Amino acid sequence: MIVRPNPNLINVLLALKGSIARKIAWRTVLLTLMAAAIVLIESMNPDSFAKVSATPFTLLGLSLSIFMSFRNNACYDRWYEGRKAWGDMTSAIRSMIRETQVIKDLAQRSAILRDLCGFAHALNAGLRRENVEQAVADWLSVMPIAGTPNIGESILRQIGQQCSDAAESGAINEWRYMLMANHLNTLTHVQATCERIKSTPLPFPYTLLLHRTIYMFCILLPFVMAEPLGWMTPLFTAIVSYTFLGLDAIANELEDPFGQDENDLPTNFLVRVLEREILHALGARDLPPVLEPVEYVLS
Repeated sequence: MIVRPNPNLINVLLALKGSIARKIAWRTVLLTLMAAAIVLIESMNPDSFAKVSATPFTLLGLSLSIFMSFRNNACYDRWYEGRKAWGDMTSAIRSMIRETQVIKDLAQRSAILRDLCGFAHALNAGLRRENVEQAVADWLSVMPIAGTPNIGESILRQIGQQCSDAAESGAINEWRYMLMANHLNTLTHVQATCERIKSTPLPFPYTLLLHRTIYMFCILLPFVMAEPLGWMTPLFTAIVSYTFLGLDAIANELEDPFGQDENDLPTNFLVRVLEREILHALGARDLPPVLEPVEYVLS
């Protein structure tokens, strides 16, 4: 995720980090050069462009803008839903930290809280297609059996059993056990929400139709502008191409908010926040450092 102060005029014109410009640069340049070639042809054969009307492109541009707005809103909803899910996880784990304060056996409480941190690592690694077993190895009291299909769910079952054992031993009362079980249910819901977002992209026909329409519009637009605008056509083609291709590229990034793109959610940072709070609750003083943005990117 990009973290930087509000841009001034110079930043708006020159900032590349967090901008989508680098991803679409070659396509924008190619369309601009094609527009220049069309203007050159028009200047040599002016009669061939005289009857081209701008009316169909006005209607197509309006329809394309509405369709792009729909897709970008859908992708942003996925990004924001993912962030809300991670906020719910943070809230549930903080509640578990508070509820376990009554457990006098430090080893018993430590096992529950460290397993909760392991769950956060497992969810993050799974969403980012990283090695889950390696991510949780330093945190779990008992490693899941090899070949476990869903390590995150296995960790929650393990924590649930630990809470049940604490209730049976009298370390926590039944009312507190129910509260802790509800927090674990919240974590299960968070995991299911994130897995749904990760495994269910927007319907492919929407994306395919939008891509085709964008390229069709940007390729045909210079034929309309060549006669009235002349050599200003490549400039306006570059602006239109940058806008449409940029919006499309941003939507592609936001569609999967758990990846490694610059505008994806900073899940490593969120996991580190939970690490620090859990270790502090267990009495540690040498806490891992807070993750800071690297060249304005918070991972």
